[in-house]
Amino acid sequence: MKLAVLREGAAGEARVAATPETVRKYIALGASVAVEHGAGTGASIADDAYAAAGAVLGDRVATVSGADIVLGVQGPDPAALTGTASGAWLIATLAPFVERARVDGYAAAGIEAMAMELMPRITRAQSMDVLSSQSNLAGYKAVLDAAAEYGRAFPMMMTAAGTISAARAFVMGVGVAGLQAIATARRLGAQVSATDVRSATREQIESLGAKAIFVEDEAGIEGEGSGGYATEMSDAYKARQADLVSAHIAKQDIVITTALIPGRAAPRLVSDAQIATMRAGSVIVDLAVEAGGNVEGAVAGEVVVRHGVKIVGHRNVPSRLAADASALYARNLFNFLSAFWDKEAGRPVLAPGDEIGDAIRLTQGGQVVHPRLLG
Repeated sequence: MKLAVLREGAAGEARVAATPETVRKYIALGASVAVEHGAGTGASIADDAYAAAGAVLGDRVATVSGADIVLGVQGPDPAALTGTASGAWLIATLAPFVERARVDGYAAAGIEAMAMELMPRITRAQSMDVLSSQSNLAGYKAVLDAAAEYGRAFPMMMTAAGTISAARAFVMGVGVAGLQAIATARRLGAQVSATDVRSATREQIESLGAKAIFVEDEAGIEGEGSGGYATEMSDAYKARQADLVSAHIAKQDIVITTALIPGRAAPRLVSDAQIATMRAGSVIVDLAVEAGGNVEGAVAGEVVVRHGVKIVGHRNVPSRLAADASALYARNLFNFLSAFWDKEAGRPVLAPGDEIGDAIRLTQGGQVVHPRLLG
């Protein structure tokens, strides 16, 4: 069985779907691995490292020719998969709700496309969860980006010339990215507070040494939302949250927003009026900018200034840590394939009705099959 590893073509995408470590593991399972020339360049992995691990290097045509499984980070154009084996699997993050035409193209080409970002958040899939591994790095990098844009120090410093006060950082949305942002900002010496609509996160916030900022006397989400994500809140809750945030955000130097709702536009958390209350030189990092943004006025791919406040809207933040992001992503993919590896068949086998397979499979047998794409 042949696995193909593609060089990413999306602008700004520096990650790669396999590393020499995982190439060796695939070969140990009995697969052959073909890697497109330059696939690992953005993640500081030379072609020679793949060759030393046992991979065969080639151009795009040779790499995908006869491939049974194609691994990618972002979904390639269906035309790039011409020459794969009949019924080949494509495993990548495929953005099916945004790139529906591309999904239809996979179906028409007979590709069985699997979207890794739809991996269910269940115990046996934790090691396969690409959103968690990449969000963890994004939360860390968001704080570093904020520190780079902020014109002052993060920790309190006592010097002979006087004392510098610690920066005040506020994290909005306490999923994987938010928790890592809290921890990183704390390590840099900031005074950190955080909020979320899920009541279960209060304990997590406080366990990291941050102050929990929560709406009181208005029902939020008890426990966790669906799949561990937040869901859309009531208008009454949104109004109370806006009042709470307005009072708190005016005192903050750094704000990091991370709130996402899968398959929907990101919720608006920070308004232009709230930005206007922050002091000049403050920084907001919007990690949801590519999904419409949590912050009014945020622009994907740009750092803009509104009311003297910098709003950071970098695209594809995990790719800004390409080496580590690739290592984690590649392990997620290997963990998925190895968990379903059938030694007798010499390939992974997803049984009909399997919870994981049903959650991530978009196309099969020339048809789009995912329930959320059939409505």
